[in-house]
Amino acid sequence: MRMPKHIAIIMDGNGRWARARGLPRVRGHEQGARSVRDIVTQCARLGIEVLTLYSFSQENWKRPQAEVDFLMSLYGHYLVVERGEIVDNNIQLIHVGRREGLPEDVVREMDATIAASAHNTGMKLCLALNYGARTELVDAFRRLAGDVAGGLLDSAAISENDISSALYTAGLPDPDLLIRTAGERRISNFLLWQLSYAEIHVCEAYWPDFSIEHLHAAIRDYAGRDRRFGALDAVDQPG
Repeated sequence: MRMPKHIAIIMDGNGRWARARGLPRVRGHEQGARSVRDIVTQCARLGIEVLTLYSFSQENWKRPQAEVDFLMSLYGHYLVVERGEIVDNNIQLIHVGRREGLPEDVVREMDATIAASAHNTGMKLCLALNYGARTELVDAFRRLAGDVAGGLLDSAAISENDISSALYTAGLPDPDLLIRTAGERRISNFLLWQLSYAEIHVCEAYWPDFSIEHLHAAIRDYAGRDRRFGALDAVDQPG
C-alpha cells in the first residue's frame, strides 16, 4: 500500500559523471543508458504502474550539436535494441513530448516500439523526449481552445479534469514520487501540472551511478512520508 503507483525521474549528472573520470560527456550518456535498463526492469518487477523518464528536454537542443547528434543516435539505438526486452517484459512504451523536431529515424523507431508494445498490460514506460512542461501546457490550452471554438466545450465549465485530459499524460495517474539525481533540487520544467502533490526525493548520485539500491532507498523514503494532500493528520484533527 506504500508503493508509489507512478515514479517520475529526472536523470541528471551524465556529463559530470564523465568529467569526473576524465572522459568525454558522451561516455556519461552511454553509461546512463545502462542505468535506464536496470531501473526500468526493476520498476516493472516491483509492480510500479507508470515510470516516466525525463530523457531530453526542449532546452537540451541548446547543447553542442555533436552532443545532440550523439544523444539522438543513442535514443534510436536504444529503441531498437530494447524493443524485445520491452515487449517480453509486458511493458508499454508511451512518448511524452512533441514529435516535431525529432529526427525522422528516432520517430520511426519510437513508433515501431510503441506499436509493438501497444497491447502490453504491464508497466507503462513514458519516455519524455523533446519535452517541456510549459510547452505541454500551451499545447493543452490550444486543444481546449479549439474545443471551445468548435462548440464542444463551454469555457466557463473547464475543469481540472479537462486540463489533465488535454495533457500528454492523459489517462495516466499523476506521479506519486519524483526522483532527481546528482543532488539537484529543481523541477526543471518537468510535469509542472502533474507534480502538484508528488513527494520529491533527491539522490546525490549521478545518474550513471544510480542503482537498484538507490531506487529502493527512494521508495522507502516515499513510504515513510505522511501524505496529507492539504488535510490534517489524525492527531491534529480538532475535537
